[in-house]
Amino acid sequence: MSRQRRLLNYILINIFVSACVTGTILFWYDRNYRTVLAPPPQPEATLVGGGAAPQAVLPPDQEVPVEIVSVVGAGTLGAEVVVVRYNGEDQLDMLNWQLKDDDGNIFTFPQLTLYTNGAVQVHTASGTNTVVDLYWDLRDPIWESGEVAELYDPGNNLRALYRVP
Repeated sequence: MSRQRRLLNYILINIFVSACVTGTILFWYDRNYRTVLAPPPQPEATLVGGGAAPQAVLPPDQEVPVEIVSVVGAGTLGAEVVVVRYNGEDQLDMLNWQLKDDDGNIFTFPQLTLYTNGAVQVHTASGTNTVVDLYWDLRDPIWESGEVAELYDPGNNLRALYRVP
């Protein structure tokens, strides 16, 4: 086989391998890190007298299309992230919802609204909360393989769970 033909074969194999690796990395990143950005939060409704509007309590048998999409970086404090997504219509007020682990650690959501296909990432470490990133402010990692992440509404009804791979 001529030198030029061998060189062409090596180049074609290199292109194929590079495309496969790039595709695999993009697929993995999309599944584990990409977050759908929510629209800007709407102003809170207020009652006469200046108090905040009361939060609606959901009946335990009402289905709420919220899910824990993934737990990424289990065992590494700086990388641990729980991704929660809302797939329903309208919006979902997450105030006082709770994320719990098997060891009794509880994260209570602050005032946050998830819109259709909106998601939020809950980081185990410290940081500054934004509309797409919330921080638990813990000093040690809490998630481990086989553990179950549970999401409860303000009425303490289990709405989603996810087993950490």
